[in-house]
Amino acid sequence: MKSLLTLWFIILTIVLNAQPDFWRQKIDPALWKKVEAGSPVEFILVLKQQADLSAAAGFSTKEEKGDYVFNQLQTVAKQSQKPILQILQTRQAPCQSFFLINALHTVGDARLLQLLAERTDVAYLADNPNIPLQQLTPQPADLVQSRSAIEWGIVKIQADQVWALGYTGQNVVIGGQDTGYEWTHPALQPKYRGWNGTTADHNYNWHDAIHKLNPLNGDTTNVAANPCGLDSKIPCDDNSHGTHTMGTMVGDDGMGNQIGVAPGARWIAARNMERGWGTPATYIESFQWFIAPTNLDNQKPDPKKAPHVINNSWGCPPVEGCNASNFALMDAVVNHVRAAGIVVVASAGNSGSNCSTVSDPAAIFAGSFSVGASRQNDTIAGFSSRGPVTTDGSNRLKPNVVAPGVGVRSAVRGGTYSSLNGTSMAGPHVAGVVALIISANPRLAGQVETIETILETTAKPMQTNENCGGVSGLTIPNNTYGYGRVDALAAVQKALQLATDTNEIPKKVSVSIFPNPMAGSATLKVEGITGATELRVFNAAGQLVQFLQWEAQAISSQPLDLQSLPTGVYFYRLTNGGTTVSGKMVKP
Repeated sequence: MKSLLTLWFIILTIVLNAQPDFWRQKIDPALWKKVEAGSPVEFILVLKQQADLSAAAGFSTKEEKGDYVFNQLQTVAKQSQKPILQILQTRQAPCQSFFLINALHTVGDARLLQLLAERTDVAYLADNPNIPLQQLTPQPADLVQSRSAIEWGIVKIQADQVWALGYTGQNVVIGGQDTGYEWTHPALQPKYRGWNGTTADHNYNWHDAIHKLNPLNGDTTNVAANPCGLDSKIPCDDNSHGTHTMGTMVGDDGMGNQIGVAPGARWIAARNMERGWGTPATYIESFQWFIAPTNLDNQKPDPKKAPHVINNSWGCPPVEGCNASNFALMDAVVNHVRAAGIVVVASAGNSGSNCSTVSDPAAIFAGSFSVGASRQNDTIAGFSSRGPVTTDGSNRLKPNVVAPGVGVRSAVRGGTYSSLNGTSMAGPHVAGVVALIISANPRLAGQVETIETILETTAKPMQTNENCGGVSGLTIPNNTYGYGRVDALAAVQKALQLATDTNEIPKKVSVSIFPNPMAGSATLKVEGITGATELRVFNAAGQLVQFLQWEAQAISSQPLDLQSLPTGVYFYRLTNGGTTVSGKMVKP
């Protein structure tokens, strides 16, 4: 019997290895196409073992969440990356280690890719393409240098009325990852965490993830072509985009340029794009730094210095290689940052006005709080991307809310000011409101789901005749405005109410089904609830076709088996206590 088992194992091994795709299935097709051309390629190797962060939901403070998540991530990465690092060192391959998603960024040829893909501890190899910054539209008629007035977007969302209550974002830290930041701009310097009024200390307050020139800018050798150079030790902006977004979050020069939603907050930052071009590696590196900021030598990470909220006014389009084969990579990044108690705000994109144009990471993910752009008259901007998200098959409703994003005046390089259009301008308004919420009720620091629920439930409801994804624009939420236009005053009033209430508001419930559309089986993932949970699945005629009942944890997964059901559209209704969440899934 032992001999037969041995023979069977040998035969099985030969059969598996004789199939040319058993290891190539782990490699992004776009990456393999590049390596077949004969030149070494950049790629990101993701290991199968990933840290279990589910217990983070049980910690009550942001500091506790941050410490736990950081330690869990680092422990798993250090233990599991050793054999891969040895291979790369033997082959003298450059390597950058990521603990945030237990991955390695390296360079190799076809032989190295095959060697790594054949390992059982490797999940997949992802391409590291170049990502373009979404272009913005300047407003030449408004290129003024100064103006003694609070900017219209701040007034529209009633942030100035929050200031009158005494809440300006004090004791809150906002993070921004973008094209960099002109930290000496008069509207930004007083708000920089690394400035004490006399001297600057950039340790733990600034990180530059740009280590080489991007060939999409037309050169790879002339470092002087980038006004910031590489690996800058001081905050620097090579594009003006980042400076503009930070100005909308915190800017105020004390001389009449009141451009920031939360002028009492402090800011820290990372540069993740080289003159408007980034890569998944630079984005991941920046997110990782925010989890536990380091000194300027990238040493001594400290999760206690992490921000409360991160603004992300960038997108990763499929034309540059971000597609279904690597969405999971960035999705995991966002979820791990959230687990550490940090709110992730993402601009929805400027690809409107058609439906299902919220199509790029990070805005497409359930864990990102996605923001569309509205005009001064509270109508949607034509360029603002709409939901639902179909690029990953989730049919997820997006954006979450909208905010001012047309003719937004803010800081730019050279100590001046300019007006721009874009959801890149809308997202910073919401990041600023998060700071106002936490300054009003410090107990909410680290409570990501609660903060997001406040933003959604207090937004000014907005309706439209535009119907996207089978969702009427007259319902709330809808795929044009989400829950509506953000309202800072209403959000802060709700936060203050919670400060005196004995019971917290219900946590935001996140339900996702993957894959969707499904082949017949899928996985249901639920976050934000505990206790007795029921799931009912109905066909298009409203007939109950499946019923599940289980005791949910903070994060709970359940298999769904629809093999016996015919193709078509199905609807689910999940109930937990007084909470009900509905959605749609498709069996093609």
